[in-house]
Amino acid sequence: MSIQIIIDSACDMTKEEAERNDLMFLPLRTNIDGTTYLDGVTVTHEKFYEMLAACSQMPVTSQLTPYDYIDAFKTALQKHDEILVITLSSALSGTYQSAVFAARESGCRIHIVDSLNASVGEQVLIRYALQLRDRGMNAKEIADALEQVKGRIVLLGVVDTLEYLLKGGRISKVSAFAGTMMKIKPILGLDDGRIVSLGKAHGAKQSCSNLNRLIEEKGGIDFTMPVMLGFSGKDDSHLQAYIESSRSIWADYIDKLPVCTIGSSIGTHTGPGTIVFGFFAKQQ
Repeated sequence: MSIQIIIDSACDMTKEEAERNDLMFLPLRTNIDGTTYLDGVTVTHEKFYEMLAACSQMPVTSQLTPYDYIDAFKTALQKHDEILVITLSSALSGTYQSAVFAARESGCRIHIVDSLNASVGEQVLIRYALQLRDRGMNAKEIADALEQVKGRIVLLGVVDTLEYLLKGGRISKVSAFAGTMMKIKPILGLDDGRIVSLGKAHGAKQSCSNLNRLIEEKGGIDFTMPVMLGFSGKDDSHLQAYIESSRSIWADYIDKLPVCTIGSSIGTHTGPGTIVFGFFAKQQ
């Protein structure tokens, strides 16, 4: 039986790569100064950061609707026998709930997995699903396997600027001012699908060091599973510095770290200069 896997743009896989892997790509929406754009479709990741720097108001992101999924299901079932949906964390967006509602309305047996993750954390789960599909598993078998392993996913990130966390109401003006003066870079992660603070670093060098320390504290990276590094903005200098500083962690296992860019769905809330690392922790 043929399977259509449906993903959303918050995983930060490009539409082009999704289509190369026979994935249906559904873009979340970002409103910038009154105009709504489709993440990764009508605004590229690179173009978004140009617009972010010039916009007069904080962009606003919105979830996928049940109607988006209903249309997607109708299209998918024209060529495929089964559907598997992998979504952005239900704790961060109503996208998962939209998919569940649409599946009920469609009256079709559709398997939906809440990744409890975002960006590259969501993406490594999708890449694992692709491996399972290529092994010949059906949609239910893949969904069951994803449910078993998604708790091992670790998403860690370093935010370069506090400006967008402030604009999004994540921190106070006092905290943002003090953090900027002291060159503090927050280190963030996900816990049960929700954003949590894992510490602060003074400057880029310490943030890289702390990120590497947290990777080890989380159990280390299982390199038999997908791994992905992401960054936001047009300047990848922070990314390249981190890749060099983390070489001892990955160089014995892979030739290079796979890298993707962060789109508007996530970049609206982090701003440019953010580095995120998604991986499966080693089994204990």
